[in-house]
Amino acid sequence: MALFALQGELIFPPVHLAEPDGLLAMGGDLSTERLLLAYRSGIFPWYEGDIPLWWCPNPRFVLFPGKLKVSKTMRQLIKKEVFRFSTNTCFRSVIRGCKTSLRKDQPGGTWITDEVEEAYCLLHEKGYAHSAEAWMGDELAGGLYGIKLGKVFFGESMFSRQSNASKFAFIRYVEQLKQEGIDLIDCQVYTAHLESFGAEMIAREIFMKKLGQLLPAG
Repeated sequence: MALFALQGELIFPPVHLAEPDGLLAMGGDLSTERLLLAYRSGIFPWYEGDIPLWWCPNPRFVLFPGKLKVSKTMRQLIKKEVFRFSTNTCFRSVIRGCKTSLRKDQPGGTWITDEVEEAYCLLHEKGYAHSAEAWMGDELAGGLYGIKLGKVFFGESMFSRQSNASKFAFIRYVEQLKQEGIDLIDCQVYTAHLESFGAEMIAREIFMKKLGQLLPAG
């Protein structure tokens, strides 16, 4: 299958034409309009080098908020109030934390380039991108960010500076998203970490059908 090269036009190829690993297209830009179109189309960006790569894997890794699993250890930690929870108080600090966090699965460095950082900060200013934060005293201990559209939250990245901080932020935010009427959290690709919280694989066809049901038209 040929890899699609995006130019200036705001359009993506049908997701069923993606490569077996989910890679669908390359190029284009990270304008607000293109990013929102991508998420509404079940597609997300993930850089390798300086070129945007656009993905729609099959199967898709998701979490239904009602199926969230919280371990006994995390329940005890939450009860002890080790961390304080907040949302959208320091979005740029959260994405910067994700950008600079060392990851065993990314020895070549983060995919969050300066261009990605600025694009998502702009999405935050426009009310689409959101952050969840875990605080230890006055210090940001961890957090996560993603895109909220309709009844779907598209998770992007998380980080921890203190043990269990991102887990705490994730649990509290999933609970909040459930209360806000979010029915689906897109985790994109499999990780054992998120599987422990109840995330599961679903067929891309089912994922796309759910987006059609949960996202506003247009």
